[in-house]
Amino acid sequence: ASGSGSAAKSGGGDGGLNMTMIIASRDEFMSTLEASCKDAAKDMGINMTTQDAQFDTSKMLQYIETARNNGEDAVIINIVDPETAQQCIDSAGDMKVVFVNRSLDESVYSQFDENVCGVWSDEDTSGYYQGEYLAKYFKDQGKTDVKYIMMCGTLGQVYTTKRTEGAIKALKDNGINPIPATADLVGEYDRATAMDQISPLVATLDYDCVICNNDSMALGVIEAMKAKGIDPTSKPVTGIDATVDGVEAVANGEMAMTVFQNPVGQGFGAVMAAANMCNGKPINDGTDYETDETGRLVWVPFEPVYPENVADYQ
Repeated sequence: ASGSGSAAKSGGGDGGLNMTMIIASRDEFMSTLEASCKDAAKDMGINMTTQDAQFDTSKMLQYIETARNNGEDAVIINIVDPETAQQCIDSAGDMKVVFVNRSLDESVYSQFDENVCGVWSDEDTSGYYQGEYLAKYFKDQGKTDVKYIMMCGTLGQVYTTKRTEGAIKALKDNGINPIPATADLVGEYDRATAMDQISPLVATLDYDCVICNNDSMALGVIEAMKAKGIDPTSKPVTGIDATVDGVEAVANGEMAMTVFQNPVGQGFGAVMAAANMCNGKPINDGTDYETDETGRLVWVPFEPVYPENVADYQ
C-alpha cells in the first residue's frame, strides 16, 4: 500500500489521522458529545479539531471545505439542516464523512457509499418509551381515554416527527386511546419557548399529561405549571435526552420520566466509525453497537429513565 491517502495509513493503526468535528450549535448535550469525540480521538492518537456552525449551514459547509483543503482524513458532522446532507458529502470530496446525532431520512442514508456513514440513536424508540410509560401509568389508574398535550420540537425535523409519532403509537399499542387536548404545540426544543406556548393553556385546558420532545421543553412546561399553582406530579410530564437538569427533575419527582440519549456513546461511535472507514474496517468495529440493515448506520441505544433507575444517570 504505497502512495498517498488512507491506503498508506492503513498499516499504522489510527496514528496520524486528522479529523474535524462540526456541531450545529453548542448546548449541554452537544458539548458532552463534542468532549466525548475529543476524548476518543485522544485515546486513538487522532488529531481532532472541533468547530461550532452556530445553526448556519453556510458556515458548516465552509468548515467542511477548510478540512478538505487541509487534506484531512475525515469529517464528523452534527448537521444543521438534514436536507443539506448531500451538499455536505459533496463539499467533503475525498474525506470520509460521519453524520452524528441528528438522524437523516432513510432515503438519504440508504444511498451512502463506503465513504459515508451515520451514528445516531433509533428515534423510533425514544418517544415510544414515553408512551409505554404513560400507558402503564394510566392503566394502573384504570383509565383508557387519555387527553394529552404534545409539545413538539422544531417541525419538519426527522426526530421531531419520530418522537411525536412514537409516543402516540406506544399509547395505542398498549391499549390507550390518546385524545389531543389541543393542537400540537411547537416549543422549538427550547425551555422558554415551551413555557410561553403552554402558559395560557396550563390552567384552563382539560388534560391528563404533557408529552415533550425533549427535556428542555418539559422543564419549561413544569415551570409554567408551578407558576399557575399546578402540581406537576398530578399530570405527568415526560421528556427525552436525560440532560443534567432533566435527570434532576425526575429524581425530585417533578418530571415523570425521560429517555437517555447517550452523547458519550455517540461521540465514541462517530470517531470509531471515521477511523474504521479510513482503515477499511466495518464501521462498528471496536464498539458494542449494532448496525442497521443498510450497514451504513450505527445505532447507539436509547435508555428509559424512571424514578426507580434515575440514580444510574446522576
